[in-house]
Amino acid sequence: MITATVFLPLLGAVVAGLFGRFIGDRAAQIVTCTLLIASAVMAGLIFQKVALGGEAQTVVIAEWIRSGTMAVNWSLKVDTLTAVMLIVVTWVSAAVHVYSVGYMSHDPSIWRFQSYLSLFTFAMLMLVTSDNLVQMFFGWEGVGVASYLLIGFWYEKPSASAAAIKAFVVNRVGDFGFALGIFGVYVLFGSVGFDAIFAAAPDKAAASINFFGVEWHAITICCLLLFVGAMGKSAQLGLHTWLPDAMEGPTPVSALIHAATMVTAGVFMVARMSPLFEFSDTALTVVTVVGAATAIFAATVGCVQNDIKRVIAYSTCSQLGYMFFAIGVSAYQAAIFHLMTHAFFKALLFLGAGSVIHAMSDEQDIRRMGGIWKHVKVTWVLMWIGSLALAGIPFFAGYYSKDTILEAAWASHTLAGQGAYWLGCTAAFLTAFYSWRLLLLTFHGRPRADEHVMAHVHESPAVMLIPLLFLAGGALFAGWAGYEAFVGHHNQDFWRSSILVTAAHPSLENAHHVPSWVALLPTVVAVSGIALAYLFYVFAPGLPVALANTFKGVHQFLLNKWYFDELYDWLFVKPAFKLGRGLWQGGDGALIDGVGPDGVAAATRVVAQKVARMQSGYLYHYAYAMLIGVAAFVTWYIFNAR
Repeated sequence: MITATVFLPLLGAVVAGLFGRFIGDRAAQIVTCTLLIASAVMAGLIFQKVALGGEAQTVVIAEWIRSGTMAVNWSLKVDTLTAVMLIVVTWVSAAVHVYSVGYMSHDPSIWRFQSYLSLFTFAMLMLVTSDNLVQMFFGWEGVGVASYLLIGFWYEKPSASAAAIKAFVVNRVGDFGFALGIFGVYVLFGSVGFDAIFAAAPDKAAASINFFGVEWHAITICCLLLFVGAMGKSAQLGLHTWLPDAMEGPTPVSALIHAATMVTAGVFMVARMSPLFEFSDTALTVVTVVGAATAIFAATVGCVQNDIKRVIAYSTCSQLGYMFFAIGVSAYQAAIFHLMTHAFFKALLFLGAGSVIHAMSDEQDIRRMGGIWKHVKVTWVLMWIGSLALAGIPFFAGYYSKDTILEAAWASHTLAGQGAYWLGCTAAFLTAFYSWRLLLLTFHGRPRADEHVMAHVHESPAVMLIPLLFLAGGALFAGWAGYEAFVGHHNQDFWRSSILVTAAHPSLENAHHVPSWVALLPTVVAVSGIALAYLFYVFAPGLPVALANTFKGVHQFLLNKWYFDELYDWLFVKPAFKLGRGLWQGGDGALIDGVGPDGVAAATRVVAQKVARMQSGYLYHYAYAMLIGVAAFVTWYIFNAR
């Protein structure tokens, strides 16, 4: 069952990708959707057996690598952490596959799209079931390749191609750090297998390693390098710039990348490596600071974005920040809990946004929407459910998971944790504000679209709404259903050995005993954010414009995403282009081509032209040349005869 759960999506990808032209679009959709649904059903059975029944197991498929002392098997490791990820990945991916049947119905390359979706899902499943770092890296890179294909699916659009390249390149930066981290772990432990690494971690807690000629705490260096990989894949501050541009892909791609697959890979990887991170307070502090900074950065930018998908994209970036600072205070369970609840309500929001775009004749600017809720009542209700869960309003899914993270940050009693709590509460206020800004501008008020667009506003077909209803169920009940098992007092009975938290970091346990105001504040700020959105966009609609004009510099700073793209363009892109152009013109053109084949050809051409001038066609010229030759020959003979 475990093997089938992982490999059925690959089978769907192969069938649709290689034979899609012959079997047709509808058959490709049926094959990929059926196999994904079957995988999702089996993932549920695995969850019941492994997570609830405690029957963790590792399935060895084949011996993969044997080189010297290094031996790596191709294995599928399924413990509670993996079982949770199998649920998240397969259930959300199955919903996206079915939704795509309606959303992509008019696309000329449906079979190719369905193949890429299934390939993406397989790569993520391979990542979360790996039992060693090398196999995880295979899935890690597979997710990167699939994301490149999906983000640039409409490759005829220059913006889509550019976004795909950007995602690929930025992730290579993070992946370089991840690869170095794998090398470091192997040097330190002599193995890349998780069981061997985790068993030896306590004995290596004080080990040092030479890095750039300096002795460093070995586990800290390994953890920081691994975290660089997580920063790239999970779009943390500094390596986040690819994520908003990924919106150039079709909306189902956005839902799959942001909710269940690519961006959660970094969170999963760090949680999987908890037995290492627990022995490095420095690494945990770095993770906390970066996560909290990402949460507040993305929340501020989300407040001023006007593309409906970009608003939700920055929301994803912010929520990933929550997950990471939860990991930083050793509340790994809370991070995975939020990953699970977030997968449902974020997929709901993205697919709901796709339903709006579908209804609005491909319009994505929320400033050109408004007044459509009566025409798309089901989508409207579902978007409200997703937004309530995202804002953390009781008793929706996000309320249970996000509040637990904030309480754990406070209960960590560290400077970084306390700072993360306050930044997280501020981000919660901004999250509620921009979520209701999106709702009010999209669905309420007067229509701002032209009459032609408004005349064609319509509800999405059932094939798109049914997946939304399924995801809405998760947004409503996943938090309530999972709270006690995931982060309750006896959560260790659920997680068992899949997550390690040492006695020195009891923040999650302490989270259940924080002061009342600490637990209540996130809800208060969320409600305040909603109230501010109503003030700005219902009761005093001129106020946002007045504020933007008054604080033009701040507004432009946020609108331009803190100028990260411009900074990277100045620091890296333009110098790289300048260097490339110089090597091309000076090195390749002038030196290599000048001296090489082009130079020889040019010299031959010049010599030939000069020789050709001697061929005048006049007899006396040739006779004169012959006399000169005879004179030269006689002169040479006379001098040599002596």
